[in-house]
Amino acid sequence: MPLTELEVKYAAKRGKPYKLADGGGLHVLVQPNGSKLWRMKYRFAGKEKLLSFGKYPDVSLVAARARRNEARELLAQGQDPGVQHAAERQHSVTFEMMAREWHSRREESLDPAHARRLLSRLERDAFPALGATPIRELTAPVILQAIRTVETRGALDVSRRVLQSIGQVFRYAIAEGAAEHDPSAHLTGALKPRPKVKHMARLPLQRLPELVQAIHAYDGEEDPRRREITREALLFTLLTWGRTRETRLAAWHEFEDLDGKNPLWRIPGERMKKKREHLVPLSQQVVELLRRRLRSTNGEGLVFPGTKIGKPISQNTMIYACYRMGYRGRQTVHGFRGMASTWGNEQEVYSSDWIEMALAHADDNDIRGAYNSALYLTPRRRMLQDWADVVTSASRQVNAVTPMCPQSKIAADRSNVISFPTLNSAERYGVINDQL
Repeated sequence: MPLTELEVKYAAKRGKPYKLADGGGLHVLVQPNGSKLWRMKYRFAGKEKLLSFGKYPDVSLVAARARRNEARELLAQGQDPGVQHAAERQHSVTFEMMAREWHSRREESLDPAHARRLLSRLERDAFPALGATPIRELTAPVILQAIRTVETRGALDVSRRVLQSIGQVFRYAIAEGAAEHDPSAHLTGALKPRPKVKHMARLPLQRLPELVQAIHAYDGEEDPRRREITREALLFTLLTWGRTRETRLAAWHEFEDLDGKNPLWRIPGERMKKKREHLVPLSQQVVELLRRRLRSTNGEGLVFPGTKIGKPISQNTMIYACYRMGYRGRQTVHGFRGMASTWGNEQEVYSSDWIEMALAHADDNDIRGAYNSALYLTPRRRMLQDWADVVTSASRQVNAVTPMCPQSKIAADRSNVISFPTLNSAERYGVINDQL
């Protein structure tokens, strides 16, 4: 029986691709990710062939049937509709048409979030300038002008990603016979260079035990209460991968479910670099630290109060503590994040998306209005717990280094440093691609 519009519209996703036949060789191929692609199977000169008519709902059921009927008329005249279809594509296919077809063919093999970012980037930064132009007519100067429009807003990394995607679309078009060459191939040298990134000073990861023990042994302030607040602020920042400002202004009302299974720190958008709410899943060690702070503050106001009532610790409290521990020029508080990122990437079992989200590095241009601050929350919770376990293990390596304080200096000889455990999370979790 012929299909109805509702049958196509509400075709359910399944674990494997499947077909819904309309008759005359026309069918819609339903992919596991839910995309629906029009196809027509036919025979010519004794060989089975396949035509592609586009993606539903961009191509409606009525339009797909019209294209099927045109193909059948050509077959009745002894002509191969595939040849005619290819000839038409050579002269009429636009960049946007080819880009969407390229994306639909890749979509099933991509992480859903990455697939959305990829298409969103093209829709925002390529289609307005290039989309309506026949792909064969696009030239390098026209493409470069579109890329420079992206550069003018300071999104230099995004401009490179857009150019990369444009090149991939052209290579696909060449394979499909819709283009003869890739005019974007020689534009890399014309892009604005990235500014040099100034990395905050940090110790090599191998010296994590030294750093953790130095924090535990910190005695750089006369007031025992102030020493405790500074020490725990440093540990809290190290364990949560937070920024100094995020820790300093942490307030008790931002913490949720501290006595439950899924403790969480909900940082308001106005305090974040990206001006968006950020969720931090909390490890057991962070919860224990917060319980200690609860006893000192009665759960009111700021978690790390300063010397003045209602005010946080100063913006220099933690960095001066690093200086007093002997780390001037070698380790900053912001460098804690770099050390944690290095650890996460070296394990080779954590998705880079989890790491970047944990660092609140998600790109405005990638996630835009659909940004979900809870993205990857479950795997990030496991990852931060693993990090906390490594930090805890490092703090127990009492023979690895001599704790540093104002009255003592760490021996610089690396032979005194022992390694700390590397987690075998691949065995614990089985796969790296658990996204939720």
